[in-house]
Amino acid sequence: MNAHTGTDSSSGTSTGTSMTTDSKAGTVTGSTTGRTRGRTRGRTTGRKGDTATKATAVAVASPPGFREALAFEWTKYAGLRSTVWTTVSVALVTMVGAVFVGLTDSLQPDDTVLGGSLTLSVVALMIAGVVGALTVCGEYSSGSIATTLAAVPRRGRVLAAKAVLLAGVLFVVGLVSCTVAYLLGDAVLDGSHTQGEPLPALFGIGALFAVVGVLGLAIGTVVRHAAGAVTAVVGFLLLPSLFGPLLGDLQRWVVGATPTAALEKLTQTSDAGPEVVGSLGAWPSLALVTAYTAVAAAGAALVLRRRDA
Repeated sequence: MNAHTGTDSSSGTSTGTSMTTDSKAGTVTGSTTGRTRGRTRGRTTGRKGDTATKATAVAVASPPGFREALAFEWTKYAGLRSTVWTTVSVALVTMVGAVFVGLTDSLQPDDTVLGGSLTLSVVALMIAGVVGALTVCGEYSSGSIATTLAAVPRRGRVLAAKAVLLAGVLFVVGLVSCTVAYLLGDAVLDGSHTQGEPLPALFGIGALFAVVGVLGLAIGTVVRHAAGAVTAVVGFLLLPSLFGPLLGDLQRWVVGATPTAALEKLTQTSDAGPEVVGSLGAWPSLALVTAYTAVAAAGAALVLRRRDA
């Protein structure tokens, strides 16, 4: 009995020791596994966190591209009633003027159908310049220019997007409206006047509308106030023709360099005499206006970069 009891006791002790060892081994294994999993999860989480941080840093460091800036400008342009209706008036003035001139037959004997039909295109050209000025002055008056520059920190890109948008819209509006005005004038007028050469002159007229719009944008960027910018645009386009006769021999040099002189040459009106608008041709006049408009736009970009919003 004692022998068996001793044996059982020894077995129990061995079993207990084994269970204790297994328990310790399980504890060690569980602890090791837990530490391994914790380290793995920590490393994975750390990697994900680093990736998210890097992605955020890249997103913050990369400003909106030109396409995004252009889309942003289009949203503002189409959502502002003043610029939309002013743009529409560019087309309406030209076409209504063609019908009026045709019905009243108020053309000079040596005038062309193209020149007579586009008599009020000079007024439409001034309105195109006003559209350019209002595009930027409206943001200054409302205070939204600060939001624009915060969304697109590169100010040169903001002005470039505005210029491209204006040039595209006004080119299409000018080309379509002047073409329709010519067709209306040709339909209403009698056949006693020469037709003129509508092609490629109509494309040049559309390009001139685009250039004057960008010129108005440059003036508006520098002036910043709507009333002052509009006055400056209209004065630049109109005053040389009004005061040109007072300048004597300088008239053809001063008046001939204006956008209105280039328009009169492109429309082939009888008023575009060399003694009034100079002897420079229509296309060289357009190139001259484009050149100093580019200089004005570059100066406006420099002013925009250096001046606070």
